[in-house]
Amino acid sequence: MMNLYGVPGWGSAISEIMLTMVGQPYQFIDVEGFDAPGPQRDSLLQRNPLCQVPTLELDDGEILTESAAIALWLLDSYPDFAPPVGSPQRQQFWRLLVWLVANVYPTFTYGDYPQRWVTDNPQALTASTDRHRETLLRWLETQLSDGPYTFGERLTLIDAWWPVIRRWRPREAWFAAETPKLNAVADRVCARPELQAVLRANKLLS
Repeated sequence: MMNLYGVPGWGSAISEIMLTMVGQPYQFIDVEGFDAPGPQRDSLLQRNPLCQVPTLELDDGEILTESAAIALWLLDSYPDFAPPVGSPQRQQFWRLLVWLVANVYPTFTYGDYPQRWVTDNPQALTASTDRHRETLLRWLETQLSDGPYTFGERLTLIDAWWPVIRRWRPREAWFAAETPKLNAVADRVCARPELQAVLRANKLLS
C-alpha cells in the first residue's frame, strides 16, 4: 500500500481527499513537526530532499510530490474525476489546477515563514501576501460554475482543494462573506458521505 506523508490540515489534506475521492487505498503517516529539526524532519528528508508535504511513496517505492502532480497521476487511472476531454471545462480544469499551485501556494510559502525571506519587518511580508491571496480568491469566485461543484454537476479532483483552503487564512468567516459560491462548494464537498472520515481526520468539519 502506498504511504502519504503529511500533517493533518496541511496541504497533504488535499491529496488525502483526492485519494479518498477516487477510492485509492493509502496509509497516512503523520510527520507533524517536520518544519523544525527533529526525527519527523529527518524521516521526511529521506524521502523528499525538499522536505515538503504531501510526499507520496508509491507501491513500487517511487516518490511523488506536489499536489497538482498527484492529481494528474490519479487522473491517469481515474479519468472521470476531471471534466470530459475536449470540453471547455477541461481546459479550465487544467488552468485552475496550475493557477492554484503557481499563484495561491506561494502566498503561504512566503507569508507563513516570512523570517526566512526578509530580516526587516517580516510581519509586513505576511500582511502583503495575505492581501494578495484575498485578491486571488475573489478572482477564483468569478470562475466557478453555477452548479453544485466547481464545474457543475460533476465532482472533480479540484473540488478537494476548497474544504482545506477555506480553513487557512483568511479563514471561514471571510470565505462565507467574500466568496459565497466557493464556500458553498466547500460545504457540499464536506457533506459527501465517502469523505467524512478523511475530513474529520484533518479537522475540516465544524
